[in-house]
Amino acid sequence: MTLPRIVVVGGGAGGLELVARLGRRLRRRAEIALVDRSHSHIWKPLLHEVASGSLDPSLDEVGYRSHAHRHGYRFFPRRLEAIDREAREIVLAPVLDEDGTEVMGRYRAGYDWLVLAIGSVTNDFGTPGVREHCTFLDDRTQAERFRHRLLDQCMRVSQAVAEGAADAEVRIEIVGGGATGVELAAELRNAGRELAHYGLERFDDSRMAITLIEAGPRILPGLPERIAAAAQRELERIGVRVLVATRIVEVTREGMRTADGAMIPAHLKVWAAGIKAPDFLHDIAGLETNRLNQLVVTPELRTTRDERIFAIGDCAAVTMPGADRPVPPRAQAAHQMANCLADNFARMLSGRPPKPFVYRDRGSLVSLSHFSAIGSLMGSLSGGSMRVEGRVARFLYVSLYRQHLIAVQGWLRGLAMILVGHINRVIRPRIKLH
Repeated sequence: MTLPRIVVVGGGAGGLELVARLGRRLRRRAEIALVDRSHSHIWKPLLHEVASGSLDPSLDEVGYRSHAHRHGYRFFPRRLEAIDREAREIVLAPVLDEDGTEVMGRYRAGYDWLVLAIGSVTNDFGTPGVREHCTFLDDRTQAERFRHRLLDQCMRVSQAVAEGAADAEVRIEIVGGGATGVELAAELRNAGRELAHYGLERFDDSRMAITLIEAGPRILPGLPERIAAAAQRELERIGVRVLVATRIVEVTREGMRTADGAMIPAHLKVWAAGIKAPDFLHDIAGLETNRLNQLVVTPELRTTRDERIFAIGDCAAVTMPGADRPVPPRAQAAHQMANCLADNFARMLSGRPPKPFVYRDRGSLVSLSHFSAIGSLMGSLSGGSMRVEGRVARFLYVSLYRQHLIAVQGWLRGLAMILVGHINRVIRPRIKLH
């Protein structure tokens, strides 16, 4: 008897947790496949640590092939090109080597249920010069590229100081006062303090000028105002310059131009001002999308125009009954959607109807590197929260990643990886230097 085919496209937080749960629960009742153009997964909320050098991604990545072998699903290292809804097939793009030579040709894979968990990319809002001159933190490759540029610029400054340039410094501008921008600014300040211990004798954190730029009236608009204000005070205390109500209208090689005509010079420029679903999702296969290219889904996470196609995570737009805005694109939402859909596939295979997704806002936490952490707990889409900060907030922030590890790896292997992570923090350098 032919088993039902469940195909998940996208191996991010939601997609990888979903196939792991499906593989453990349903491997004898369904064929499960994961499609992702990368060969390994790293939790996206950690990319700012990769960019600063605080995290070695090779120690925290999850290889899809080995993970698929352990958890009972198939892995296709491919890029989604199109969806043929009538034939219930997805079209996967050819695989090319680094020279552009075709390794594997275009391929069509059938499905009975399709889940799109493709995530999000940075939204540049059409601002001139952003794509040419700014770094995004959408994936590991971009984060590592920024780290290499950062190390190169720090070495230039160290050499310049040795040659007598007393005012030499690394100027870094980060656009976007959300969680990514705030956390990156703090991690970069921490990295500047560590570099002097690893061969850059002429360099210290006073040589790193970091500016965080936000177009809105305050940073961290998704958190209560009192918490955002506390985060800004902490950033300024550790030496990060924070500019609010400052809109960037152009980015050049030399720096960033504001709406009032001022030029902010920069050696390194990061754009983290907003997100959207990838452009190729816009009206893909005739499915309904919103202005951010997100797939509009029902309470059961089905796309509105095809009940056999689902969407979860940042690429899905689902609004809870009574809410005035969609569920926010956060890792906790992707985690909850993966849990809901895993349960619903088990129900549908047993002939029972799926249950609607219910989002429970656990609040938001922001890590300011080793300096502090701050956030709110027990929030909801309508408001209401309890402030936490300091060591308690830092512990809870780290616990979010541990929860992801256990969901992806299972309890035994997840706990082992947590233990190895503690050991690595003792025996390895505090920042990645290559």
